[in-house]
Amino acid sequence: MSVTTGVHSSDTPEPLQQDSGFIPDNILHSVHRPVFFTSAGLIIAFSIYGGGFSDQAGAAFMVVQDWLVTHLGWFYMAVVGVFFLFIIFLAFSRFAHIRLGPDDALADYSYVSWIAMLISAGIGIGLLFFGVAEPVTHFDQPPLGEGGTAESARSAMLYTYFHWGVQAWATYIVIGLALAYFAFRHNLPLTMRSAFYPLLGDRIYGPIGNTIDIFAVLATMFGVATSLGLGVTQVNAGLNYLFDIPVGAGVQIALIAGITGMATMSVVAGLNHGIRRLSELNMILALILISFVVIAGQTTSLLAGFVRDLGNYVSHFVQLTLNVYADEPEDWLGDWSLFYWGWWISWSPFVGMFVARISRGRTIREFVLGVLLIPAGFTFIWLSIFGNSALLIELSERGGEITSAVTTELPTALFVFLEHLPLTSLTSLLAMVLIVTFFVTSSDSGSLVIDIITSGGNEDPPKWQRIFWAVSEGVIASVLLVAGGLGALQTAAISSALPFGVVMLFMCYGLYRGVLGEENLGRQRS
Repeated sequence: MSVTTGVHSSDTPEPLQQDSGFIPDNILHSVHRPVFFTSAGLIIAFSIYGGGFSDQAGAAFMVVQDWLVTHLGWFYMAVVGVFFLFIIFLAFSRFAHIRLGPDDALADYSYVSWIAMLISAGIGIGLLFFGVAEPVTHFDQPPLGEGGTAESARSAMLYTYFHWGVQAWATYIVIGLALAYFAFRHNLPLTMRSAFYPLLGDRIYGPIGNTIDIFAVLATMFGVATSLGLGVTQVNAGLNYLFDIPVGAGVQIALIAGITGMATMSVVAGLNHGIRRLSELNMILALILISFVVIAGQTTSLLAGFVRDLGNYVSHFVQLTLNVYADEPEDWLGDWSLFYWGWWISWSPFVGMFVARISRGRTIREFVLGVLLIPAGFTFIWLSIFGNSALLIELSERGGEITSAVTTELPTALFVFLEHLPLTSLTSLLAMVLIVTFFVTSSDSGSLVIDIITSGGNEDPPKWQRIFWAVSEGVIASVLLVAGGLGALQTAAISSALPFGVVMLFMCYGLYRGVLGEENLGRQRS
């Protein structure tokens, strides 16, 4: 198979296999050893350093983040913009009709089921943590201009939309589309290396392919650990609010241990009985909470705010995408935009593999537009309802308490906000349960993705491996919290995304070469 013609055509979909440890024959060979042991070794070394030398590690994290923000902030902003332009090009190009599977393949799921699962993928710990906290923070401390005004409230929602909008999903689409195309249409392993087959050929099974997969494992590990760290600080804040349980690293580590144990039980239960059922529970609880806020709050103002915020986002989209904030505070850029961009890149193997697995049989256009617009649309609704509800309170005579909370103890913002609505204790308990269930599904799903990568694309690896990775995620989240709290979580997301962002640029080129080679082969046959 030559690099010029891309990969196997859909008419000859024989799988390309190599005898290099991919096919398990016993417990020692159930992993792809170079990727598994190298990734595990690096993660263990990081855990020892962060846990054993927490003060030095915390200082080192700050130095790393400052350097990245100062010297490479432009790269993060530019690379996410490239991802967005690339997937839009594919969606409206002559390649848009290509199916993610054989030409006669039918979609594995109906539109209703597919949309429901995409929305499920679009909500998580992050929205619960930042849905109130971020708009109020930008309202009080905008990067430019005076805070605490009606104008800063509008700009706060604009910045929040920008950080959670289509660029995040464009980043996920790059991974998901590449995995789905090469795995389902050309029967290559469901790992990151497969996207490089048009560029590397069979060398994807050697050291270069191993390195690509290792970068993906590390990015996913630190991305998921960041989410777990944010989630557990919010659970701790909720327990303190409801039951006066103290806020501190010891309590948070105990919470991580307990919730990781729940994730382990979900692993043992299996994909259909574990992750699927918890995901369904997440959706039900999330819809109950968001419906309550709409009904109990200023319903008309919230709906009008959604339309206003969406229009504001669309009209400022290009300006925000190309703005690297060269003249604005670097601290704000590192704490917000670059943190998010790094977080999205590090989460992209996790979310990308999930959306790839549920999208077999879709066309490239269906995949891109569905994954880009449906979860982002739900995210915008969530942010408008929670963010505008909090901002309306802060602009009223009752204002000040939520702003004070985000200034002094960010994870408490959601619970302070719920104080201003009826049934506070009940809704706060509901929010905490929702955070915990998201914590469990994130840990379980993240460990499954890492396990598939470290098993060379085996979609049903042994449970002991997934348990190992679930425990590792809990350990890394604990280490990051001990070594520097929220700042260390931000640094982990930003720094782990740097090498994988470069990998993703080459992945875009590999995907383009793949679809172009397929088209050229079709012309030769006709």
